[in-house]
Amino acid sequence: MRVSLFATCLIDTFFPETGEAVIKLLQHFGVDIVYPKEQTCCGKPPNSAGYRKEARQAAEHFISVFEGTDPIVIPSGSCASMVKNHYPELFKDDPKMYRKAEAVARRTFEFSQFLTHVLKANETGFPNGHGKITYHASCQLTRELGVKTEPLDLIKSIHGAEFVPMTNADRCCGFGGVFMGKLPEISMALADDKVDSILETNANIVTGCDHGCLMNIMDSAKRRNSSFEVKHLAAVLAEAL
Repeated sequence: MRVSLFATCLIDTFFPETGEAVIKLLQHFGVDIVYPKEQTCCGKPPNSAGYRKEARQAAEHFISVFEGTDPIVIPSGSCASMVKNHYPELFKDDPKMYRKAEAVARRTFEFSQFLTHVLKANETGFPNGHGKITYHASCQLTRELGVKTEPLDLIKSIHGAEFVPMTNADRCCGFGGVFMGKLPEISMALADDKVDSILETNANIVTGCDHGCLMNIMDSAKRRNSSFEVKHLAAVLAEAL
């Protein structure tokens, strides 16, 4: 099987180790990876800020770069939701681009979706886990994509690790894209509430599927000198191979 990988801006810019983990996992399960070098932002930030023209330009570029028949794997719920849910909305008045957007949307998988529904990685399991792991359910992953059980099934399949549920796991962490920049005080307060929920679990690792959320949690944890690690789900799973 061959897939096209969309790395996302945050992974490319700030968290390349997560990209390496994604590649390690896909290759472990026998997947050939194509990485189009022409890829750029999916258009989520301008779309969230109301800049539809700029969002359509980014979407048109994405669609041209990822034309074909291979599944498109995205290690981010918010970026995957942008492609699957919002690309068709952006081109609802352009029949030709709408058809292309729909075709790309059908081929797009968020990373944990692909691991569970296509590769059945949760059934195979991961042999070398450790520690207590809790999980933050990011907003767009959970509400827009409907991805709820897939990350949990993957975490629970890590042998040697203990999954600890978090109270209000699906409550916003305060990142919210441009929301974080426009209303930083509220964003920080929400992040602090999320860290409180994490600390209640006594977990030494908190994971999730969106680096925006994890970055906001990481910032709050650093300000409070909290000792738990913050890792993308791909990194947690890759370390357990």
